[in-house]
Amino acid sequence: MGIAAALLAVFAGIFIYAGIYNIAGDDPHSKPVYWVLEKLRNQSIAARARGIAVPADLGSATRISTGAGLYTEMCSGCHLGPGVERSEMSQGLYPQAPELARDGQRLSPAEQFWIIKHGVKLSAMPAWGRTHPDPLIWDMVAFVRKLPGMPAEEYKRIIASAPADHDEMMKEMPGMAAKPGAK
Repeated sequence: MGIAAALLAVFAGIFIYAGIYNIAGDDPHSKPVYWVLEKLRNQSIAARARGIAVPADLGSATRISTGAGLYTEMCSGCHLGPGVERSEMSQGLYPQAPELARDGQRLSPAEQFWIIKHGVKLSAMPAWGRTHPDPLIWDMVAFVRKLPGMPAEEYKRIIASAPADHDEMMKEMPGMAAKPGAK
């Protein structure tokens, strides 16, 4: 058993230090590697989202409207929206960010909250919880839950009716100093 472990360690060392595995974003993972990473991500999110209490007012118009404004500024560049064309950034991501309006709801609200708050390593999904309080993250979840199947006209209407711009929403948040020249 000790010899097998030593050989495995030597092989792993050679594999890592020789740079054998190509981690370029334009060269997809092999099917086994992708399966392992996807399973690891899904199980990790599910385990950490257990016990997160979903607000009773998650479907409220106010949450959805505020979430729409946040989504437009922070999420639509990667995750797009109904009628939104793929951006240069969204095309260059690997793994590709899910198109939330198209891909449906396979995650619970608690799982969506956890992802938005904590981000996902090696996926370009930032940890918005470092700069945004939980109530605003729940607003984003509220909007994301409405996206699947939303017609482009409704998306435009909700975005247009969103409250103040992002900087205005964030100015009162702890640690968010006013930008030079901001009112």
